[in-house]
Amino acid sequence: MNAHHFISFTATLGLIALAGCSVGPNYERPVVAAPAFKETGDWKPAEPSEQVARGKWWEAYGDPVLNGLEDRVEVSSATLQIAEARFRQAQAVATIARSPLFPSLDATGSADRGKSSARSSTAGITQNTFGAGLEASWEFDIWGRVRRSAEAGEAAAEASAADLESARLSLHASLAQTYFSLRVADTQQSLYNRIVSDYTRSLEVTRNRYNQGVDTRVDVSAAETQLKSAQAQAIDLSLTRTQLEHAIAVLLGQPPATFTLAPADLALSPPAAPAQIPSQQLERRPDIAAAERHLAAASAQIGVAKAGYFPVLSLSGSAGYQSSRYQNLFNSPNEIWSLGASALMPLFNAGKVKAGVAQARGAYDEALGNYRQTVLAAFQEVEDNLAATNLLAREATIQNEAVAAARQSTTITLNQYKAGTVSYLNVVVAQSAQLNAERAAAEILGRRLNASVVLFKAAGGTWNAPDNQGKR
Repeated sequence: MNAHHFISFTATLGLIALAGCSVGPNYERPVVAAPAFKETGDWKPAEPSEQVARGKWWEAYGDPVLNGLEDRVEVSSATLQIAEARFRQAQAVATIARSPLFPSLDATGSADRGKSSARSSTAGITQNTFGAGLEASWEFDIWGRVRRSAEAGEAAAEASAADLESARLSLHASLAQTYFSLRVADTQQSLYNRIVSDYTRSLEVTRNRYNQGVDTRVDVSAAETQLKSAQAQAIDLSLTRTQLEHAIAVLLGQPPATFTLAPADLALSPPAAPAQIPSQQLERRPDIAAAERHLAAASAQIGVAKAGYFPVLSLSGSAGYQSSRYQNLFNSPNEIWSLGASALMPLFNAGKVKAGVAQARGAYDEALGNYRQTVLAAFQEVEDNLAATNLLAREATIQNEAVAAARQSTTITLNQYKAGTVSYLNVVVAQSAQLNAERAAAEILGRRLNASVVLFKAAGGTWNAPDNQGKR
């Protein structure tokens, strides 16, 4: 076979491979019913767009310290580095799955020295053999097995990209929630510092009145108990605050001993939730995009399994030189070549291929269920936190009114106590009510901030409609 015939033969087989069909189902994104939200306006079925940039949604809170921490987490977080490493692995696997679509070419070389048997035709001659050449092979993807494998690998890589975005979004949300919880602890710590100071002065007043014979020993004991309880609770808050600071350090990827965050009261309000979240918003959720891409990969794997019913056709060839002397190895008389085709047709494998197809279909049904469940969970998360932001805002208004009433009650009761018309136990009750009201107000503010963070996360990182950039 000369070079012209070799090229013609290879081209003919290549055309056959390109014209081949791909067995298995062609993937179509499933439609998931999307009813209107109870807490906002209409919604529509999602078209996941995992490549859409999510932006710095945390800047909506206007906290420079939080902004600085969020910028640092992109650089130093071990969690994000793990997700990025997994993404690189998925990209490499996709390249490996795609590589059989093209011929493989290898260079060969050999150098041997040996002696033949004395009874052979060469009569025990010792000789050298040198060789150099090229070897090529190519599996013709007539039934689409390799193409389906490449589809599965590409979809898995896209799912890994979405997983990376999901890890990034979750990491930023966790950092914001931990930061706000720490600021709630700071605010409550400031409250207890003021309360301890007030209780200390009240104890001094009660002791003076006791020494003057106005108050009883019970009043002094009540004032002491109130003060010590407040001091103990302040220490407990310090523990909570310290642990939250350690958690932020770990999220930033650094040892807790090397990280310190100065105390500051929580002096901001959550951004107002939109009256209506854009209907395209669900498309931004990376977990939904990942679930949909895993579904596409599972669909392609059905075709890979079905290809096992059909023969595997491949072409192999080699060309090079072989000689007993390396000095003239590459002379034309030393040329050698070979060309061959092979076919492998499964005849009996005890139901192995059929079981493989059933397994692939089962994996697809599982992925479909996961996708639908992920979408439903997304709706629930948005519903829950839309309700939380709205109801907690109303609760905060009423709680602030309760704080104002409790402060007024404490002032009136203290004046009555100083006037001798009530005992100190009345003061204890009023001051305890004020402390509980103010602490609850700080906790509600923290819950509102955390709910708004989860709403940002549930909406894919923003409350604004995504543009079309980066969509598949």
